[in-house]
Amino acid sequence: MSTAPHFNIDVPAFWQDPYPALARMRKEAPIAFVPQLGSTLLCSRDDIFISEKQIDVFSSHQPEGLMNKLMGHNMMRKDGDAHMNERKAIFPAISPKTVRSHWTAQFEAHATRILDELKPDGVVDFVQAFALPFSAECLKSITGLTNMRFQDMNAWSQGMIDGIANYVGDPAIEARCHAATSGIDAAIDDMVPRLRKTPDLSLLGVMLQTDMPMESVRANIKLAISGGQNEPRDAIAGTVWALLTHPDQLALATSGTIPWLQVFEEYARWISPIGMSPRRIAKPWTIRDVAFETNERVFLMFGSANRDEKHFDKPDAFDVRRDASKSIAFGAGPHFCAGAWASRAMVADVALPAIFKRLKNLRLIEHQPARIGGWAFRGLLDLPVTWDA
Repeated sequence: MSTAPHFNIDVPAFWQDPYPALARMRKEAPIAFVPQLGSTLLCSRDDIFISEKQIDVFSSHQPEGLMNKLMGHNMMRKDGDAHMNERKAIFPAISPKTVRSHWTAQFEAHATRILDELKPDGVVDFVQAFALPFSAECLKSITGLTNMRFQDMNAWSQGMIDGIANYVGDPAIEARCHAATSGIDAAIDDMVPRLRKTPDLSLLGVMLQTDMPMESVRANIKLAISGGQNEPRDAIAGTVWALLTHPDQLALATSGTIPWLQVFEEYARWISPIGMSPRRIAKPWTIRDVAFETNERVFLMFGSANRDEKHFDKPDAFDVRRDASKSIAFGAGPHFCAGAWASRAMVADVALPAIFKRLKNLRLIEHQPARIGGWAFRGLLDLPVTWDA
């Protein structure tokens, strides 16, 4: 165990809103051991920005970690050459060039079709009506698992992210995670013969053209689904909510004064959809006066880093006019999110402009406020809205 001071949290309250506790930690103990989570948390942006690059100390390789046990050994849980080899293998599927030339048109088609089917029939939960199916349909295309229903893509993604954040060991959550990974394996098995015969630019299609072992192919598809569904889903719904509660900033975006990409980057700073990434201490190490022991678990708290008062003025405020370039919502080291370009295209290039162009007078329901939750993964649970026909 590290020599970090202990900091106790109320777990349900932390799930509801982690930011007050994280702000206290940044002020009182920016490196703190939280008994309720069984981990030492790094909460300052500078500590995380430096430490994430030190893979010889803060290792992603976690043989006993929940992700390895539940989803298989994917590239996110590998370091050095092992990580880079698999990252290079999938790059043709998600490179900026491929996103621009291949995926964006498909994203636009998915958005148009879903928006065409939407009707302002009373109160509409925008998470379920648009953010969820749009994210899932885009992810079906990118992964190559077009044989899935979008509902399964979302449910299986949620099952896995709940499973890998199940640090309290709830057996029901673990069982749902196993059901999700079994469903994904069956979908992969169904698509492999087709994609071997007719390769495409999907993740599965690209990986099948390499010498990557099949267990790694499966693990990396599950990785893509675990983060590739909830992050765009939550970012789309959350950014819509943020703009509707800040109409002056919405006007800046719809007028073109502020680019949609800047709006998205500020939301991802303010409410980081992926708020934490775990690491294993690979060798004895000391940061300032805190000593770490080999094999202990640490959490890099991206959600805290992105509200660090040393780098962001009034960090608890959503403000699309700010410079959010120091945000590390997508990571800061060699494990920088490989799907970042696809996510930006889905949210900033396609979803947000289409939503506010197509849905006239989109507005919140005054007596039904949106609900939000989570700390390792954070997003809206619902978003009741309506608009003019």
